[in-house]
Amino acid sequence: MLGVGIDVGKFALDLARQDGNAVEHFGNDVQGIERLVAHLASWGRLWIVLEATGGYEVPVLRALLRAGHVVSRVNPRQARNFARASGQLAKTDAIDARMLADMARCLQARLPRYVEPAPWQADLAAHVTRRAQVVLAIQQQTQQIHALTLAALRKVAHRSLRALLRERDVLDQQIATLSAPHLTPAWRSIKGLGAVVQATLLSLLPELGSLSRQQLAKLVGVAPLNRDSGTLRGHRGIFGGRASVRAVVYMAALVAIRWQPEFKAFYQQLRARGKPAKVALVACMRKFLVVLNARIRDERRLATAIAC
Repeated sequence: MLGVGIDVGKFALDLARQDGNAVEHFGNDVQGIERLVAHLASWGRLWIVLEATGGYEVPVLRALLRAGHVVSRVNPRQARNFARASGQLAKTDAIDARMLADMARCLQARLPRYVEPAPWQADLAAHVTRRAQVVLAIQQQTQQIHALTLAALRKVAHRSLRALLRERDVLDQQIATLSAPHLTPAWRSIKGLGAVVQATLLSLLPELGSLSRQQLAKLVGVAPLNRDSGTLRGHRGIFGGRASVRAVVYMAALVAIRWQPEFKAFYQQLRARGKPAKVALVACMRKFLVVLNARIRDERRLATAIAC
């Protein structure tokens, strides 16, 4: 398959292929994306790589999938590390497009294919993301109010805070409504699986129930990674993964080690063996995901067996 790279900007798309130095430019709008897709139609079988750019890549990503192309969306850190490993230290849009094309050529066997989420998952993910933004704004506004000394300014700030609290409550109701049709008994089987955790995992971790425990731990970023070289045995630590998912699983694990006997006993055993509190908690986060993954997988298998 021909490797193709697309560097995505707010207003422009730069297109390159692995077997040439020319870079073609298109607008990142409806007309530009239509022209790009039509241009690719004569190129044969393609593996296209583009970076995650905070949502600017979504329209072209959807158009490429509708056209039947194989697409991988990579983390910008991954792409930059690949460029450095290739000896490319400079950075421009054209260089990035050619680098992504090389990445598509070299790493086809290792890059995961992007699968478009279901419409309900996309809606739920947007609500979850907005709720996280509102919660952060509430925290910031609360801290700022404490620093204000003028009564008039405090009054205005309190008005803004009340508006944010109302928006959070509305979002909570909408998230509960969107999540409800998709919550099976497995999603209610662990203490700590509150509405926000359920919605975040449903929308931002749709792979639950379909991956092995090792794959899931690496995907979320709670797998201890080796740091060994020769006779050196380095300190194991976690790195990478989906930070937004890891944040809610952290809070869920805190609840589980207090109120779920299975997790409470596991945490206490680790602490009794001398593990630091944070290491033990990360292990509980990993166990939390592994248990939920297994229960969802078994529930789906049972439903399939009954249906057959």
